[in-house]
Amino acid sequence: MKRNTQQLNNLCIQVRRDILRMVHAVNSGHPGGSLGCTEFLVALYQNLMDRKEGFDMNGIGEDLFFLSNGHISPVFYSVLARSGYFPVSELATFRHINSRLQGHPTTHEGLPGVRVASGSLGQGLSVAIGAAQAKKLNNDNHLIYALLGDGELQEGQNWEAIMYASAKKVDNLIATIDLNGKQIDGTTDDVLNMGSVRAKFEAFDWHVIDIKEGNNIEAIIAGMTEAKSKTGNGKPVCVLLHTEMGNGVDYMMYSHAWHGKAPNDEQLATALTQNYCEGESDY
Repeated sequence: MKRNTQQLNNLCIQVRRDILRMVHAVNSGHPGGSLGCTEFLVALYQNLMDRKEGFDMNGIGEDLFFLSNGHISPVFYSVLARSGYFPVSELATFRHINSRLQGHPTTHEGLPGVRVASGSLGQGLSVAIGAAQAKKLNNDNHLIYALLGDGELQEGQNWEAIMYASAKKVDNLIATIDLNGKQIDGTTDDVLNMGSVRAKFEAFDWHVIDIKEGNNIEAIIAGMTEAKSKTGNGKPVCVLLHTEMGNGVDYMMYSHAWHGKAPNDEQLATALTQNYCEGESDY
């Protein structure tokens, strides 16, 4: 059963709390992008994707998601756990030795919900395209979703994949770009200005949809529903998701400083105070 908007927003608060507590506990991880993509992943797993109960690597008869920017694993792990893939209590093992919840998702640990190791940036879209083509070969009409960072687009392999997807009419694919304009060394414009990402994808013959309010649940659902309506028409679909890095924590927003830095005890307490709702259930 799909959750309503209030339930989704409450879950976003819970996921943000998970993210903050996970990275604080080990003084390691990437809270900024994780917080920025919280609403998107919550909406995707709780409302938009057609998912089966349980987990198998083949994913036949259901939509599949691939996280390319694997450093935002805290939000991915939290959403997977809160969606029933593994116990929420396991979030407490994040980045521990011998944990299934490594800093970047891995497959050899056998973690339900994870189908590809990611974190070496620039590779996730290629994997997603392969999965999308496998769906077509298997006469499986379900969709493939992928999430990439905007700084990640500076990796050249992405553009080979983008060219290939349109040339081969991979039209069961929705690739979402987290457009927060920031990466670990500064703004994307300062590190390597890419110009208009929309114009580039359009030049490669993709459908392009903008979600201007990328931290608004209703806007995400509306935009992604439109994206789904564009599939099956001979072109892959790109969603430009305009988010704010560190969303929901005032001192983390509007800066790249929290891309890969954990809050201290006082900062954690402040952030948790800013993210409180009735009925929360921390791990």
